[in-house]
Formats: sequence, structure tokens, C-alpha cells
Amino acid sequence: MSATEALHSRQTLRAQAREFAGDVLSRVREVTDPLPTAIERYRATRPFYEQMVEAGFLRRLVPQALGGDGTGASATAALAEELVAGDPSVALNLFSTGLGLTPLLRAGNPAQHAAFLPPFLAMSGTPIASLALTEPGGTANLDEPDTSTGERLGLQTTARRHGDGWLVDGEKQWVSHAAGWDGTGPDLMIVVCRAGDDPDPRNSLAALILPAPIEGLTITDVLDPLGHRAHLLPRFTLTASPVPDANVLGEVGDGLRIVNTAFGGALIGACAAGVMRSAFDVALRFARTDRRGGRVPVIEHQGVGFLLADVKTRIEAVRALTQRACAALDAGSPGAEELSVHAKIFGSETAVQSLIDLMRVVGVESYGHHLPLAGLVQDVLAYPLFSGGNIGFRRRRLQALLADPGYDPWCTMADL
Repeated sequence: MSATEALHSRQTLRAQAREFAGDVLSRVREVTDPLPTAIERYRATRPFYEQMVEAGFLRRLVPQALGGDGTGASATAALAEELVAGDPSVALNLFSTGLGLTPLLRAGNPAQHAAFLPPFLAMSGTPIASLALTEPGGTANLDEPDTSTGERLGLQTTARRHGDGWLVDGEKQWVSHAAGWDGTGPDLMIVVCRAGDDPDPRNSLAALILPAPIEGLTITDVLDPLGHRAHLLPRFTLTASPVPDANVLGEVGDGLRIVNTAFGGALIGACAAGVMRSAFDVALRFARTDRRGGRVPVIEHQGVGFLLADVKTRIEAVRALTQRACAALDAGSPGAEELSVHAKIFGSETAVQSLIDLMRVVGVESYGHHLPLAGLVQDVLAYPLFSGGNIGFRRRRLQALLADPGYDPWCTMADL
């Protein structure tokens, strides 16, 4: 596909997603917000999610080479920005399933693709997937080796040999879709764990495929998040959950590489742009029409106008950085990893500040849930924490790059 054809395809996808967001996702909050529990709100999103699947958006997360319609990171970012601008929770349902599939897409063999991908390629139903990494106590140091005294550090979930496979035991939390729609688990779960007896997780980390029904899965708690109120993030245990050797992604010891490639980061920049855009539309409309009892609309006041202008600049900067990161990923550029981390950190933290500034434009009216800004602020606070926290994971990756004697700080300019 030529660059012109790729641009046209991306513009078509963006237009389709924007129309879907306006027609379908704009109605999500009126359905989910009145419901009292996280489980009820999550289950109420299922018809909306099903419509996304029917629209072909889930197939867009699977590369064409594996039977899907995905054409790369740039197209996925355009899709994410538009859907998140429609509703962050239902969009997260889709893209967290994409995250759950990513280890299979990138590290799976042809037999694993043939066995597990078909439900996610169908334009019907509500298939969901999970990537089970985070544990109580955190996983920022998931590759920390055990001490000489035998103290277990790093990732705590383990897989022990049993016949021609493994039995998995451990506890996970903050895992999207882990309960499934009905409490029995997702259609597919990728569990990151320590397999075998090597005390160094860098040699023993593994990613294992657990298809539904997941034996040994017990939901122990449903966490109540600040934002993304219609998305479900449970805590659960796995007890002697069986996994055959055929369901190991790559080799034992590949887990760290698989985790690092799964959490790319650029997509969070696109999500941040989507939320900022949605909030900006609300604040701009308010500023143009409301006088707050004065003689002119509040946008005529210089302080308001300047603040809106600053936020619009930030939106364009986040989108541009995200597009550069995605273009580098699609081209296999040497600066792709670094640009992706920048897009994640800058995009997520800029979005938080921008949402607060837009609430300042609107004033106390923004503090109530009759306007969407309060809910969007709750949603956007997750972005510096999602997909690898900015301090515990992302900045460490940048630090490691900077400390590498072979690091070229301007390899990010390869595509300019």
C-alpha cells in the first residue's frame, strides 16, 4: 500500500469511527451511569461492545497477515482517538481485548493462531481477551531475581511442571475482562508468570495461553476504580490452572520480552488526545454561549481565550507526537520504542493537566456530573497509570535507553 493509499484508508477509518462514536457511543453514559455497581455497569456495555465488533473494529486490531483488517499502529491510533472521544469505558473494552491478544499476535506460532484467533476475527458476538500481568504489591520490578536467602521477589505467580504441561497458581488484579461477562472468565487470557525453578525471573518468565473455560479461576474482589466506571477490573486467583505445553508463547524465558512489546505506549497517546478533544468541545461550546451573568460570552475574556488556545496547542502536540511514534512503529524505525514511551508519558500527563484547565474555563458547573467534564477527569487520571505506570515502568525504559553506551539520542529523527 502506498503512502497516499494508507492515508486515504486511515481517513476512511477515522470517519467511520467518528460516525459510530456519535451515533452509538455517545449514548453509553446515559445507560451505565445510573447503575449502582461496577458489574452492572460493565454488563450494560455489552450491547455497545457487540456493535463495535459488528462494525469490524475488533478485526482492525488483528494484522492482515493473520486474517484481520489491521494495517498498523497509525490506523489503530486513529481508531482509538475517535472511539475514546465517544466513550472511554467502551473503547477501553475494545482496546484492552487488543492488549490481551497482543502477545498471541506477536509471539504465537501458526498453530496457536489457528486455534485461538477465529472468535476474534468474526464480526459477531462479544469475544474478550485479557493480559494478566499486574499483581497485588505491584509488578514494576517483575524481573527482580530471588535473594540468596530464598526470598521470592519479582513476579509471584508461578507455573509448576505437571505431566506434559503446567499448573498455574497466583493472584492478579487490575486485569481488564478477567471476570468475563458472566463471572467465568474471558474467552482468552494470557497469564504472565514464573515457570520452573530458576530463581532469576529473566530466565523463567513465561506467557501462557488460558482459553475459556478457565479452570481454577476464582474472582475474589471487584475493584471500584475512580474512572472508566463502566469497565471491570477484578482481583482473582488461579489455583492449579492447567496449561499444556502447546499453550506456551515462545519459550520459557521469553516473558519479559513479550511484556515489553505488548505494552507499546503510543496507543495511550491517542486515547489522551481523544479525551482532551471531547473535553475541549464541551469547554469551547460553553465559552462561546455562556456569559455567566456578564455582557459577553466568556470566550471574549482574554484569560479564557488564552487557556483554550493553550489546551488546543497541547492536543495538537500530543496527536503529532503519537502519529510520529506510530509511523516509526509501522516503519520499523530505530527510534520507535523511544517515541512510543514519549507519546505515553507526555500524552497522559498533558491530558490530566488539560482536563483540569478546561474545568477552570467552565468553573463550578464542571464539578457536577450533569456535564461530562467531571467524568472525563476521572477517566483521564488512569492514563499515567495504565499500560505501565509513568514512573515505575515508562521512565525506567527511557533511563535504560539513555544509559546504554550505544544509544543514539537522535535516532528518533530517522523518519524526518
